[in-house]
Amino acid sequence: MSSPQLHSDVEGIVNAIVRAAGPTIVLGLPLGLGKANTIANALFRRVVRDPTLRLRIFTALTLEAPHASSELERRLLAPIEQRTMGGYPPLEYARALRGGNLPANIEINEFFFLAGRWLSVPLAQQTYISANYTHAARYLIDRGVNVVAQLVAKMSAADGVRLSLSCNTDITLDLLDARREGRARFLFVGEVNSELPFMLGEADRAAGDFDHLLEDPAHDFALFGPPKEPVGVREHAIGLHVARLVSDGGTLQIGIGQEADATVHGLILRHRDNAQFRAAIARLTGETPPHPLEERQPFHEGLYGLSEMFVDGFLELMRADILRREVDGVVLHAAFFLGTHAFYRALREMPQDQLARIRMSAVSYTNELYGDEAAKRRARMKARFVNNGMIATLLGSVVSDGLEDGRVVSGVGGQYNFVAQAFALPDARSILVLKSSRGAGRGESSNIRWRYAHATIPRHLRDIVVSEYGIADLRGKSDEAVIAAMLAIADSRFQPELMREAKDAGKLARSYEIPKSFRENFPERISAALAPLSRSGLLPPFPFGTDLDATEQALVAALEPLKARSMLGLLGTAARGMFRGRATEEETAALGRMGLDRPSNLKEQFLRAMLRGALKA
Repeated sequence: MSSPQLHSDVEGIVNAIVRAAGPTIVLGLPLGLGKANTIANALFRRVVRDPTLRLRIFTALTLEAPHASSELERRLLAPIEQRTMGGYPPLEYARALRGGNLPANIEINEFFFLAGRWLSVPLAQQTYISANYTHAARYLIDRGVNVVAQLVAKMSAADGVRLSLSCNTDITLDLLDARREGRARFLFVGEVNSELPFMLGEADRAAGDFDHLLEDPAHDFALFGPPKEPVGVREHAIGLHVARLVSDGGTLQIGIGQEADATVHGLILRHRDNAQFRAAIARLTGETPPHPLEERQPFHEGLYGLSEMFVDGFLELMRADILRREVDGVVLHAAFFLGTHAFYRALREMPQDQLARIRMSAVSYTNELYGDEAAKRRARMKARFVNNGMIATLLGSVVSDGLEDGRVVSGVGGQYNFVAQAFALPDARSILVLKSSRGAGRGESSNIRWRYAHATIPRHLRDIVVSEYGIADLRGKSDEAVIAAMLAIADSRFQPELMREAKDAGKLARSYEIPKSFRENFPERISAALAPLSRSGLLPPFPFGTDLDATEQALVAALEPLKARSMLGLLGTAARGMFRGRATEEETAALGRMGLDRPSNLKEQFLRAMLRGALKA
């Protein structure tokens, strides 16, 4: 078609979809932000009403506002959610799936979950499809996708209306190639969103690529923009360790979350305040010799970004003049993005010449070497692929997506792709990061285990693992050497039992002892090592800003430790709060923000006491 059929009424697009697809609709929705929510919801409602139709949705990373786990958390989150996500229309299929009332004629298949949100929803767990990100388009084609619905940005140009795939070129570009080559046949429908940044390059499409387009102010909505989580001292320690492994003139991939923010902050500290960076590394590592890959100097050549996910940290690296090594005039190739409202606004307002240095590409481009492999190899020099893990074993396998009972926390996504690239490229390394322990008090446990009945990255692809206590370089080493390296970055409270298990299995010599320098891996040591930087404000909890005000930041810091406390611990916290003296000005503001300044019943009096105890802890 030379131009799409335009609609201001979503029911018109739904009618077109049903006519073209027939009674069985296989709907592909982009991962994360790029879902055409208005179209998806209207189509869902149509199929709910009409039992002669069948709808199968294939997608990933369905976005939902966080669910509060306690009354205090609900009081904190509700206003923040309204402020940052209030205009985002909930996806009705997700609500039905979570509520256990999904109709029999609708099936939802996801290949990546919003982390931890679907652990307790059996049907979601049963219909999850385990897939590398780069294989998702293939699976969609195999299932007979006949509709793809995507959120798009719109711009008028000299050659007519242009539409941008914006936040999700990832799978869509590969699907459009398959349609052009005759390997797939589907209706391509777009939904215009005024807040979506117009990204250039391959994301910039002629309107004729679309069959139908929904555009009407009544259907416009605010993008999903959750606030950032605070970066703690352990995450900052991890970020500083990773920052010394990144080579000047190299290539960088990072994911989302606190460790990624800490890594970017560590890189900027290395570049802008090198003396402080070196001092922090010295305090963290003591007499441990530098890693063979280690670099502590500021960036001269700069970095090139190659990442399936474009996080706001890459913008910070551009602003710091670190992300400046160009490949075909581009400093960053990425496949999708998701972030805060400030991130979206920065992209919308970025000058065109700067925006052109960011190229949204197919996930098959970022995550794989095949297809123009020689050029990719030349570009991806000294690559460091940095991703998160949940659990690691002493033998070097890493768990990032699921639990040993089979339940899925998130998904494989592109992690395996980047680990494989690290081995395929001559000077690349995979860096998997994790905190050494989880929980608090008697419930605290090690994230480094002797064994675990699930692995995302198998031990034969073990490379570099980083915890707050340091760097374990595992590539090409014997099992015994790997175990020793992993023990050296484990929390010392768990080292004796871990070492015993390895020895009992015959994988570690009975005579082995952990070197003295690694037997002081306690949280207090990390806090003391980084205290000078923390006091001087060089390791802030929100390195790149936050949507939270000062009172909300204090509340987040106070409430986070409560999640790991037992009922007895919570009662103790409330008891401390109950017998405190006069509330400070900061406490008064926090109590007011939580609606507990004037408790009206016993429950609110207890919540007030617990909050005061947490704020004072």
